[in-house]
Amino acid sequence: MKDKVIVITGASAGIGAAVARQAGALGAHVVLAARRPKELEEAARASGDAALAVVTDVTVRAQVDALASAAIARFGHVDVWINNAGRGITRKVSELRDEDLDAMITDNVKSSLYGMQAILPHFKERGAGQIINVSSLLGRVPFAPFRSAYSAAKHALNALTACLRMELRASHPGLVVTLVSPGVVATEFGTNALHGGMDSRAFPGAQSADDAAAAVIDAIRTGKIDVYTQATGAATVQSYYADIEAHERTSPFAQPRRP
Repeated sequence: MKDKVIVITGASAGIGAAVARQAGALGAHVVLAARRPKELEEAARASGDAALAVVTDVTVRAQVDALASAAIARFGHVDVWINNAGRGITRKVSELRDEDLDAMITDNVKSSLYGMQAILPHFKERGAGQIINVSSLLGRVPFAPFRSAYSAAKHALNALTACLRMELRASHPGLVVTLVSPGVVATEFGTNALHGGMDSRAFPGAQSADDAAAAVIDAIRTGKIDVYTQATGAATVQSYYADIEAHERTSPFAQPRRP
């Protein structure tokens, strides 16, 4: 971890700020990006003397490109790029408006796409690098109807992440593409959701941002490509899809399976 250059979006609070603090404490050079200057500077001060804060709106492609340029100009290269910025929603499918879905795609999918595309040329030139896309357990199991469009957007992000990994596998084997799926984390995510919502910090069993960040740090150390920040994550996904199969087998509309 020491001397690695790590770019983190959505780094003014929550998981992003926690990753920056932990990486900085381990000797990494961190570049923090977010829209809020005051909070971003505070997070950077807590992340080591070499930390760089770059005010960035990740929904604007030109600003994400400028972020990549600023990181490379300051440190000479980038080792890890973490697309962590995102936003939730509190609205069921039956209530969604066009602008709701557009906002979720922009905030959770396009923002990460811009990051991937901004840093890829640099990583390809170096023949090394790691892209980490922070998704959500709701990108695997859509069990929260009020997070409908957020869940859909994270499913889309998961697909883009997997497709990029396959795209690079043969031509650039030194590039690692990692997906991280947190569950409920005790941050301001809920209160910052579009249309408001319950404070995520009030959810029973919510994971701390520091614990979620530790899973991201571990993914950097190990190069893992599919990470759940909570030990029960994988089992939750498996149980969800096992239940779907059981429902299909017992449904009166089920068709007999051909051998």
